[in-house]
Amino acid sequence: MTRVRCFLVWAVIGYAVVGPRYLQAQDTKPAGDKQTDASSPANDSKERPACSGMYSFLKDGEFVQVTVEDVGNVTGFVSRFGDGESDKGAFLDQFFKTGKLDGNKLRFTTELVHGVTFDFQGTAERGEGKNPGDEAYFVLKGTLTENLTDANKKVTSRSRPVVFKMFPQEGAPTPDVRK
Repeated sequence: MTRVRCFLVWAVIGYAVVGPRYLQAQDTKPAGDKQTDASSPANDSKERPACSGMYSFLKDGEFVQVTVEDVGNVTGFVSRFGDGESDKGAFLDQFFKTGKLDGNKLRFTTELVHGVTFDFQGTAERGEGKNPGDEAYFVLKGTLTENLTDANKKVTSRSRPVVFKMFPQEGAPTPDVRK
């Protein structure tokens, strides 16, 4: 359990350090940039939400990290507790095999870990949070499909509607300053 807490603390610290810089870099324009063409890259980035961040997942303590890269490519991972006989309660990381953001439409598929993959299809939307650092400033709404592969390679799928809320950026633990 200590490793889980340590990992979560460092993940939050890492996001607190990198996340605001990433969002700030997306919002800034060079001083000489006066493009007004509707097909300009500046206009495309305004349409695509800056939804990179850490979101809640299915259970308390689980999360999904989403990073929007250039041209709408999405990388990230799901960190969750195992449900199988061999991994019950173990903390598992499942990296994205594929991920894409087209406008506000988000899709990702995780790698197979212990016979489980996840497919998400939905949208990245502004949530109920008022300011960029607030909880649920962005939400991921859609359908999550869990694919379970048994020992005989038979796949069972279970889909459900989900809403994943972005974690707040304020209040993240700060590392102690060494003297």
